[in-house]
Amino acid sequence: MSKKPAAEKLRAKEPTRAEGECLCGAVAFEIGVPARWAWHDHSAATRRAHGAAYATWVGSWAKRFRFIRGEDNLTQFEDKQNKATRSFCSTCGSPVLYQRNAQNVNVPRALLTSGSGREPRYHIAIDQLQEWTYLGEPLSPLKGFPGVVWTRGRKKRGPA
Repeated sequence: MSKKPAAEKLRAKEPTRAEGECLCGAVAFEIGVPARWAWHDHSAATRRAHGAAYATWVGSWAKRFRFIRGEDNLTQFEDKQNKATRSFCSTCGSPVLYQRNAQNVNVPRALLTSGSGREPRYHIAIDQLQEWTYLGEPLSPLKGFPGVVWTRGRKKRGPA
């Protein structure tokens, strides 16, 4: 009788799928984990498609991706300049997929309801980073507004 090593037992209990869904829940999907890659995209195209400073993507092989529901609820935009297709929920407008070829599927990390098994360590189009993007500077609570924090301006120095 052989005993399995602790690491092997732990691995067997880790999830093999991560699920995600759009804002309204009409479209749901799953990917195999760990995901193939993850990155932050600062490009103008992604910034405009998401209405945000940048988007964090998780990539999967297409064969490890499947729709749980709502595939027929997607509408697509063919981005000819970037040779890519962006798919959105036709009900709520959530970006759901970004594809540049048939072998890979990329989904917004924010849509996943669990971990993807891949930490985003890469930045795409960092040269397009916007000056108004939050970069981790210290924040302070805004008095009278619970849950709101702000970046304090630099203290003015008096005359020298």
